[in-house]
Amino acid sequence: FFSFSSLSRRPAMLPSSAPLHEALGLGGFNFDNTRRNQVLGAQGVAAPRVKKTGTTIVGVVYKDGVVLGADTRATEGETVCDKNCEKIHYIADNIWCCGAGTSADTEATTQLVSSQIELHRLATGKAPRTITALTMLKRKLFQYQGNISAALVLGGFDCNGPSLYTVYPHGSTDSLPYVTMGSGSLAAMAVFEAEYKDAMSVEEAKALVQAAIMSGINNDLGSGGSVDMLVINKDGNTVLRNVVRPNERKFRKAGGYSFPKGTAKVLTQTFTPLSSLPIDVTTTRSPAAMEVG
Repeated sequence: FFSFSSLSRRPAMLPSSAPLHEALGLGGFNFDNTRRNQVLGAQGVAAPRVKKTGTTIVGVVYKDGVVLGADTRATEGETVCDKNCEKIHYIADNIWCCGAGTSADTEATTQLVSSQIELHRLATGKAPRTITALTMLKRKLFQYQGNISAALVLGGFDCNGPSLYTVYPHGSTDSLPYVTMGSGSLAAMAVFEAEYKDAMSVEEAKALVQAAIMSGINNDLGSGGSVDMLVINKDGNTVLRNVVRPNERKFRKAGGYSFPKGTAKVLTQTFTPLSSLPIDVTTTRSPAAMEVG
């Protein structure tokens, strides 16, 4: 049975045309753009597709510092466009960052934060902390709501000792003793989960990072090339470039390859001289000092 008091507290009914979640005062998913997308699709407008990138980047904390690792393959779709690129980026002498995603985004983001960290060091007169670089990176990525395709592994050594973080493209972060990112991250994480232990020596950490990157190279088509590593500790940093080069090309034609002129056919060719282009020159005079324009 309903009392008059309970009936009086019922919310006013919305028009029948209102969506159900609004009528009930509830939240939920919004599908208002579904019909729009169907109309655009019928007109031949293709919906944007998610870009697949390929990389394996890892990091591990050992007894006296941090070891970062990365593969060296850069891809453009299904094409390998660079077999020996550098994915470990400089932030400061004691802070470095591995980047996965769009190479232009990772390089621009790390270069921007590197310059800000240097200005911060000059202003404070102190060595930068890893958490400061982390804050700058995640604020920048969160500002663009994931439109900057940069997944990062940040490692450093400061007054608080070694530290290791992951930064996702939307700005979320993790702090763990061992981390992996990129399309080969699952294969690399399988190695870490099986072999990691606390208080490792630097040689044990380097061997573990090398095994993790090799696992990504051998199990992920987007990862390849060679293994790069970087060691950060209280004494500074040590860059280890091309530590392992597994899948090197065994056969090379003597004398290389040469292609005669005309091998690639030119289908169309046009030439427009600059003299035939319309030129509109408009001159404006700037007002002199103390002159009212």
